[in-house]
Amino acid sequence: MHATGAVFRNPVGPDTVYEAIIAEFKAGEDSSCNIMVIRNAFTDQRWGRRLLADYGMVFVLLLLMITFSLLTLTRQSSTGVDAGRDVAARIIRQYGTTARILIAVPFGEQNRKFAAGAEEVFGTAGVKLAGTVIGTPADARAMLERLAKTGELPDAVAVTDKSSQWAVFGRYPQLSPDRLVEPSQSPWPVFLKAENLLGVASQTAIYAIIAVGMTMVIIIREIDLSVGSVLALASVTATAFIRDFGGGSTASLAAICAGCFLALGVTSLAGALNGVMLTVARLPSFIVTLAMMLIARGLAQRISAQQSIGDIPAAFRWLGGGSLGGIPNPVWLMLMFYAIAHFVMGRTVFGRVLYAIGGNPEAARLCGIRVQWWRFLVFTLSGALSGLGGILLSSRLNAGDPKYGEMYELEVIAAVVVGGTSLMGGEGRMFGTLIGAFIIAVIRNGMNLLGVESSSQSIVLGSVLLLAVLADQIKRRWQPA
Repeated sequence: MHATGAVFRNPVGPDTVYEAIIAEFKAGEDSSCNIMVIRNAFTDQRWGRRLLADYGMVFVLLLLMITFSLLTLTRQSSTGVDAGRDVAARIIRQYGTTARILIAVPFGEQNRKFAAGAEEVFGTAGVKLAGTVIGTPADARAMLERLAKTGELPDAVAVTDKSSQWAVFGRYPQLSPDRLVEPSQSPWPVFLKAENLLGVASQTAIYAIIAVGMTMVIIIREIDLSVGSVLALASVTATAFIRDFGGGSTASLAAICAGCFLALGVTSLAGALNGVMLTVARLPSFIVTLAMMLIARGLAQRISAQQSIGDIPAAFRWLGGGSLGGIPNPVWLMLMFYAIAHFVMGRTVFGRVLYAIGGNPEAARLCGIRVQWWRFLVFTLSGALSGLGGILLSSRLNAGDPKYGEMYELEVIAAVVVGGTSLMGGEGRMFGTLIGAFIIAVIRNGMNLLGVESSSQSIVLGSVLLLAVLADQIKRRWQPA
């Protein structure tokens, strides 16, 4: 009878199944095997729903990427080393190995690779280079003027799609448009260009890191509206300390670290204050964090005198603006935090306690869980992660500003909810939040590429958030008891 009871507490099949089990018991038959078969059948029936619940947002993200890829499909010039080699080979076939060749490209990592690839092929073939310009039209003009004075204007110029538009080439009749050789073009989505995808990932990283803390907050049935303002407070705290006490643009690594740790301490304190007001004063988290949103923004404006804070050393830019293996540092940090958070929430007591509190706070309290302490801890973590987001943003932009983080709280909450975390608490996954953050970022980036105005973007993102909450409510209403 215990086995039957376990099945009845989670009914997932028709009543006739249970009637058959009861009939077998009444007949005195051993139905344990049948119960296991039926339970396995129920499990198979629920597998599809579980797969959709766990990975449905991944399918949505892939669908969005495919959609924006099709909508932004245009003829694109190839870039990088292979493009440079291709252009050099075409020039050699057309003009031979005795021609004088100039390479002219704009600034940029891919353009530098283009020039390197072209130089490699020209060098192997013994082609004489008139010179290589990596810079601006003014740099190309200076090079051409020098070559014109010595009568050594190039027979052809290896250019990218952008440098081919430089007006300076039109000043020399010898350099007609057919002598400007640029990479071949082929259909390719603007959305899927490497620099665009890296930009999306880099911009998403800051939102996503803050969303780790927000996910924990929402799982325990609370909300934190102060994350954007706390981010701004961290930004001006770190940069103001470096400017005023660390030596400004000549600040040492120790001073930079001290400023960052001070900012993290201040924002952790702000989160802890939210936790105290929530747990000791028993105020609603909506009101507490709304008040902190105003307080933190006001403090950021007071510290910075409502001005952007510059005079920051170049070393400060490494954390948020540097890269490792071609991947921006914030993206590596984001992946690290999500790997840790996924393990903590799924494999440790910490995670199980948060889910218990969110599922039923009173039951958790009766089980001996110190509910108020855990709430305090979660809000402190949320403040610290918001502070880290502020440091990363300041590092990437190489400045602090009290206006940073405006409306971030809504973006972060949207990412968490779209990722499947229920506003009712007790349900949510870090992997889902990460996917939700990318869904929001992909929608915004895709609309930017399509030229959608900002007001329409706000309408779309607001609708996405509303649909996500509506879907959560529908799922809860139809979820088996």
